[in-house]
Amino acid sequence: MSKESEPAKPASPPLSAPTQPAKPATPSPPAAASAPAPSPDLDRAKALATRITSSQPTAKVEWMKPRRLKVSASPNTIKDVALFARDSLGFNHISAVSGVDWIAKNELEVIYFVGSTTHGQEDFVLAVSERIPRDNPVVPTLIGVWKGAEYQERETHEMFGINFQGHPDQSHLFLPEDWNDLPPLRKDYVSPGR
Repeated sequence: MSKESEPAKPASPPLSAPTQPAKPATPSPPAAASAPAPSPDLDRAKALATRITSSQPTAKVEWMKPRRLKVSASPNTIKDVALFARDSLGFNHISAVSGVDWIAKNELEVIYFVGSTTHGQEDFVLAVSERIPRDNPVVPTLIGVWKGAEYQERETHEMFGINFQGHPDQSHLFLPEDWNDLPPLRKDYVSPGR
């Protein structure tokens, strides 16, 4: 059989570099971006802040976020602010009581985090706070406003050394009975062995 009568072989494709997959096109921004819609949750925080400061002029708004609001008061007026929050705004449930050591300012802060069991308000947290000098950390108890504060004020007393006037029992919960060091959550406490 001559070469001329052999069937033609298909030509193999030329060798080339592997092809890269095409990158997706980046969408271009809209010509006129519209302003974000106002947040109804932030509007609710603003409305609550206005009601608190209108009724309790000594209260100060520290910050607000959607579904969160922090107000501060003095130890002399915090009970009035707390009663207003409970009786007029429906914040009838205490979630936590905490402390903060502002050592550079020589202050301690007590913060009550309260919520509501009222339908439509269960997702909102109100923080009510007060500051006192580190060398005389005395505040009134808020057990008469939120009964659930009893255990948590006791723990805050133990960990920060804050004395809650009127609290029925501030004995230790976690620390040994003979603990005679600084409260362990104060910033100047040094753990043994460190």
